[in-house]
Amino acid sequence: MLDQRLVRENPDVIATELGRRGKAVDLTRLQVIAQQQRKLEEERSGLQAEGNRIGKEVGQKIKGGADPKGEEVAELRQQGNAIKQKVAVLEEEEKHLSTQLKEQLLTYPNLPSPDCPDGKDESDNVELRRWGNPRQEEGLEEHWQIAERLHLFDTERSVRIAQSRFVTLIGQGARLERGLINFMLDLHTSKGYREVLPPVLVNSASLTGSGQLPKFADDCFRCSEDDLWLTPTAEVPVTSLHRDEIIPADQLPLRYAAYSPCFRREAGSYGRDTRGLIRLHQFNKVELYWFAHPDHSEDAHAQITADAEAVLQALELPYRVLDLCTADIGFSAQRTYDLEVWLPGAAAYREISSCSVCGDFQARRSAIRTKEGKASKLVHTLNGSGLAVGRTMAALLETGQQPDGSVLLPKALMPYVGCDRLQPE
Repeated sequence: MLDQRLVRENPDVIATELGRRGKAVDLTRLQVIAQQQRKLEEERSGLQAEGNRIGKEVGQKIKGGADPKGEEVAELRQQGNAIKQKVAVLEEEEKHLSTQLKEQLLTYPNLPSPDCPDGKDESDNVELRRWGNPRQEEGLEEHWQIAERLHLFDTERSVRIAQSRFVTLIGQGARLERGLINFMLDLHTSKGYREVLPPVLVNSASLTGSGQLPKFADDCFRCSEDDLWLTPTAEVPVTSLHRDEIIPADQLPLRYAAYSPCFRREAGSYGRDTRGLIRLHQFNKVELYWFAHPDHSEDAHAQITADAEAVLQALELPYRVLDLCTADIGFSAQRTYDLEVWLPGAAAYREISSCSVCGDFQARRSAIRTKEGKASKLVHTLNGSGLAVGRTMAALLETGQQPDGSVLLPKALMPYVGCDRLQPE
């Protein structure tokens, strides 16, 4: 959430920075609300201080021998009661304005980093680097063709169980998915990440804190009889691990690796990637998440990206890194590096991880601070997929396909799957 002080004192900065995202906003009304709310807060605080002073004076006079039922004490108490009534009125007005202000601010995305490249759409993303040698041959199969031939998953029966855009992994496919999850978690925990297995159901406060609500409500699955939603990403519950907390500065950074099934409606994506593992309503993901000191979040962004890259390198999967432009970064992000893995069968790079630094945006929504001495400040949060498991499987199938119909697995993964290749069954 954006800083209310910025709305009050310098809304032009917000308008300019959101303009870089391609969003035209008029903050005049919001600024008036913010200023009125602040004025009421100051007036209320002054009255409360005066009320406290009068209360102390009453106690002192009684202690000094004044009659508790006398005229002097009664007059002071009358003044105190009048102040309490005024404070109650001001609190109600302040609460009303504060609610209006918060509801509006929750709809605005984060301000992009000054280093985030400007752009109008994804074509303006900047390629930073590439790793590996992409396999480029004629006649290579796409991952869904390989999976069907090796009987790795079943989509038709999944429609019977649920609906389209769900998949049931079977046999070698299920074992490969499980092996990938364990491999990723082991790799990240060996680098100092703390493993977390969070709830799959999350409440509205958690979704609001991480930035999914209210904007992305239509893209989430909700339990109609409870204030619970199926989590769209482990970023949501992990953000709320420290909601309403103060994290001592000497404990930062806190680094978590969380496996979670993820659920998304994929609203607006129908007709795209309808076959295979690329765009499903349910998929598995290992998420990397940092709570960092504000002074170190830029270095943390480079490190969390390198940690996601390490998975692709260990699995021998060629990829490229993109610096997303202002029009393409996510709602909560200040800056994002996308990792795109090479799919030889499709002859294209496809997103497999987005590593984002969010500044204090999520921390303000979730009230997560750090403290050095007597001073407290909002922490910075970062997140990145480490990795999306289904898309990793797709890349492995296309990269490892062999002329005899088998799929050769990378050496790092063999102990987790129990074989060196997937064979037709």
